[in-house]
Amino acid sequence: MKWLVAVLAVCALVSSAHCASDSVAWCYHLPQCSYTTWPTIATQFCNGTRQSPIDIVTSDVKENSNLSAFNFVNFDSTTAMSKIENTGKTIKVILNSGLTVSGGDLPQTFESLQFHLHWGNGTSIPGSEHTVNGKRYPMEMHIVNIGASFNGNTTLAVADPKGLAALGFFIEVGNSPGQPESWRNLSSYLSSIRNQGEEVSIIPGFSINDLLFGVNLDSYYRYLGSLTTPNCNEAVVWTVFKDPIKVSSEIINLFSELPRIGNNESQVMLNVFRGIQPAQEVTTQARETTSSSSKACYSLVLMALGLTLGRH
Repeated sequence: MKWLVAVLAVCALVSSAHCASDSVAWCYHLPQCSYTTWPTIATQFCNGTRQSPIDIVTSDVKENSNLSAFNFVNFDSTTAMSKIENTGKTIKVILNSGLTVSGGDLPQTFESLQFHLHWGNGTSIPGSEHTVNGKRYPMEMHIVNIGASFNGNTTLAVADPKGLAALGFFIEVGNSPGQPESWRNLSSYLSSIRNQGEEVSIIPGFSINDLLFGVNLDSYYRYLGSLTTPNCNEAVVWTVFKDPIKVSSEIINLFSELPRIGNNESQVMLNVFRGIQPAQEVTTQARETTSSSSKACYSLVLMALGLTLGRH
């Protein structure tokens, strides 16, 4: 059957010269190979104990004072994006070398390899992978990074419980038509990669930071999880940013209208996300040690002291 195409699962997510050799047939759009079957067709990890994505329940999130600011290198480069491709499972952008992420209590410096997207059916059916208090956003962007110590060898990286770092960004509907410009530029390539396997080079002119416009990169959730596609290797340090990227509805809808699974006679690519997995421990930055109420009390004490001194 045409849909039963064996893929290198790790290579589908992490672009590298060194890829894991295991392959498994999986899909999103058919009951025979959709995510509900992954625990049985990719048994080694997809039925594991630290699977992704999860629902982030904010009342259960714990504080972690070690979650510091990140250091992003070359995320402002307008030549960072090399090419964009239709994999038949997602839209993926390959990044040029030289982009790194460190800090944020990551175990080492990570090299950025690619980013890809998950969506449902435009703005009518949300399709983010992670959810927050049960809320699913229209889309989610994942930037995939590999530990620098592995020298690009993903086979070694996926065997390490912290070998990969994924940065997750929610995408929700913005109020400005056709904005932001960076997402309008990115989506302009979709008509050239409508069919599975097609790819085109990206013309320099906008950066990763441009795509992350409006996101506070110092505010995020952290947990240990897995790849969200088979083989679902439990090797990912997940960072999910709290602020969503605001993208206009017409741009979001293009992702559900143009890319197709297979060729022009095949169906459009819809609902490309995995369902929620069992909860994991999630942490976030510690609150300020001095609360607003204690600050107010301190101010009142100073005021009273000033009045007392003024009488003498």
